[in-house]
This record gives sequence, C-alpha cells and structure tokens, in this order.
Amino acid sequence: MPPLERSVVGSVGVALIGAGLRSARPLQKIVLGGVGAGLTALAASGRNPLATALKIRQNAQGEVLVSDAVTVGKPAAELYARWRDLARLPDLMTHLQAVEVLDGRRSRWTVKAPAGTVSWEAELTADEPGQRLAWQSLPGAAVENHGEVLFRPAPGDRGTEVVVRLAYRPPAGTAGAVVARLAGEEPAQQLRDDLMRFKREQELGFAPTTQGQSSGRAATGGQA
Repeated sequence: MPPLERSVVGSVGVALIGAGLRSARPLQKIVLGGVGAGLTALAASGRNPLATALKIRQNAQGEVLVSDAVTVGKPAAELYARWRDLARLPDLMTHLQAVEVLDGRRSRWTVKAPAGTVSWEAELTADEPGQRLAWQSLPGAAVENHGEVLFRPAPGDRGTEVVVRLAYRPPAGTAGAVVARLAGEEPAQQLRDDLMRFKREQELGFAPTTQGQSSGRAATGGQA
C-alpha cells in the first residue's frame, strides 16, 4: 500500500475510533471502534488482505504489476515489427480500443473502461529493433502506466521468447484494484489470452477464436 493511501486509511481509522468513543450508543461504539481499529492496523501494516488474497501484485510505489511471456516460432525482428506498429496494438491487446500515432515517439492510447473509455498520451522510452520496446504515460494521464516488451532467443532454437511487463497505478489505489478484480477484471489472465492469441496469429497466420492450452513460460521477477 503506497504511503499516501496508508495515511488516508490511517486517518479514517483514527476518526472512526474517535467517533466510537464519543458515541452514547453501545452497539455503535463497538462497530465504529472495531472498524476504526481495523483500518488503523491496516494502515500500520501497509498490506491490504483483500489484495493479497486476490493475488494483486504491487511494488512499493503502489503500482499494479502484470507480466507474462510466450514462446513464438518466429524471428525476433519480425515479432518486434508487429509490436512496433502501434496503431495495430489494439489487435494484440484486447483492452485497447485505439492507439493514435502522434509522431515518432508520442501516441494517444484509448482503453475500454466500465463507464466508457479512458484516453491518455504516452511516449516511447526505448526502441531497440528486434530486442525491446518500452513506453510510459505522459504527465497528467488519467491512468499512470508504463510497460515494455522484450524479444529474447528461445532455448533450443525454438524461435523467440516474447516477454511483456506492464505496470499501472489504479485511480483509486489498491482499493480500486481490488474493486476491479471483484468486478471481474483479471489483467493477468487478459494478458495471457492476448499473448496466446498473438502466438497463434504469428504461427498459424490467423487467431482462432477457441482458446488453446497455455504455452511458453511466465516471466519472472515482477519488475515492470
């Protein structure tokens, strides 16, 4: 849980404890005091038990981390070129509605959201042909985020290992990530499905609608 969120949760907890102590109603005193004590303990530990139970990975800055990898039987240069075509990224990542290329480094991203769409501008921070692409949202973005795609030789001359690492800051912090997960959003599974569809598209020439079994190996480390 990031420092600001811990501070807010702790303040609310202390306020509820105070309200409970001032209450003349025994039941209200117990309820407010109990909830306040729970929030205060949560702020002190810095851990959200729901986030832990739902396996939401976060770094010290409060960013949600999502990563995965897949092995594709194609040359790295060819796969890099497909990802470098930013305007076609929505074909690879289903949560994207559109990417408008503004210039050689900047683009406007629009993603699907429960209440419609959300847009922001991003810029490339690394562009290494056949090896790595990285980007980050520009200041003022509705959803702060950054990510990278790595292209590595697969063991046994089996093609290329494509590693995707994403990090984003939910508008409502950890609580927002928990609510989104409870509402059915599953970023890790979504990324896995996107990568498997990309693999089928590249190896078969099209992306069948039926889901195949998992392939490749998950990325390690949790860095974004």
